[in-house]
Amino acid sequence: MPCRRLVHSRHRGNPWPTSFRFLGPHLRGDERTKDGLYQRTDVLKPGATIGILGGGQLARMLALAAAPLGLRCHVFSPEKDSCAFDVVHAGTCAAYEDETALGRFAGAVDVITYEFENVPAKTAAFLAGRKPVLPDPQVLETTQDRLIEKNFISGLKIATAPFAPVHSATQLEEAIKAVGLPAVLKTRQLGYDGKGQAKIAKGGDAIAAWRSLKNAPSILEGFIDFEREVSVVAARGRDGKVECFEVTENEHRDHILKISRVPAKVTPALAREARLVATSIARAFDYVGVLAVEMFVVRKGRRRTVLVNEIAPRVHNSGHWTIDAATVSQFEQHIRSVAGWPLAKPLRLGRKVEMLNLIGAEVNDAARRLTVPGTSVHIYGKGEAQPGRKMGHVTRIWPR
Repeated sequence: MPCRRLVHSRHRGNPWPTSFRFLGPHLRGDERTKDGLYQRTDVLKPGATIGILGGGQLARMLALAAAPLGLRCHVFSPEKDSCAFDVVHAGTCAAYEDETALGRFAGAVDVITYEFENVPAKTAAFLAGRKPVLPDPQVLETTQDRLIEKNFISGLKIATAPFAPVHSATQLEEAIKAVGLPAVLKTRQLGYDGKGQAKIAKGGDAIAAWRSLKNAPSILEGFIDFEREVSVVAARGRDGKVECFEVTENEHRDHILKISRVPAKVTPALAREARLVATSIARAFDYVGVLAVEMFVVRKGRRRTVLVNEIAPRVHNSGHWTIDAATVSQFEQHIRSVAGWPLAKPLRLGRKVEMLNLIGAEVNDAARRLTVPGTSVHIYGKGEAQPGRKMGHVTRIWPR
């Protein structure tokens, strides 16, 4: 049940000047766009406050990255036990539909971002009428719907798995004819870490698969025979500059990311292709912040290429290695972006890096990893360890 209390700031007053002030309806013309949304007119200065929608581990790590830069964070989350509340300057615990609480939240921050893509679009739109929201809420509208996202990617002439919409039993038959089997049926909205999906094997019961998703509007994606899964985490600043982290190779277990490795086992040419794909998507969105593009490496004749699986418009699990093993983390890059600060050039530290997710009860055995040379342990403070729940991660760096 969402809580409705307001968690007030731990500190009163702000000794640092912020870069801009919104003074009600009496604004300079360059502070409001034609569609009525507020627009940044300057960069944030130390002491400014960044609002974050969502209170999970990603918000927690964003706040931890903001603090050394002299920036404060205020988290808005419906869950009273959100782990990000432990590390922020202020927090609001209320439902995303609570416009009174949202209004107070907007009044307490200078710019707003989010830690996950399933923030209600109405919430983002409401806030965008009061303070800058970055990345743009229109990015949420695209990435919250798998079909719209796939059409967006295809419109950029970037390859994806074959796909087709499914809104009825008849359309499911047509989709199977177009895409073929085996295939994966996914709900158009919501679902992550394997949720909201059903595989249809050759000769399998397609209708049963659709019913398992409660006949929700869906998308059928052709099964991809891939060599490996990779991702590119990219940051784009307000000046349009894009900086990509190294291509990361990912291993999933039970549909949940288990291990990320850098460098990925790909050729320099394929790595350039993957970075170009991520850069093209960021620019097409006119994106501000960090995003991740998940891809499959596949064979196409004698050469290898990448197919885009999906876009995550936020900091990403496969980029957690950057906290300890890069000259700048994905979290600091995101904070820099939304604050209007210059991006850093990310460089890997060490010969190779491995990030291991601690899932469920694995977190109880984390202490023994502290004795491994080059290893850093991150525990998210989520409380009870539950099966399939990401409780922390471990990063190991092998020296050059």
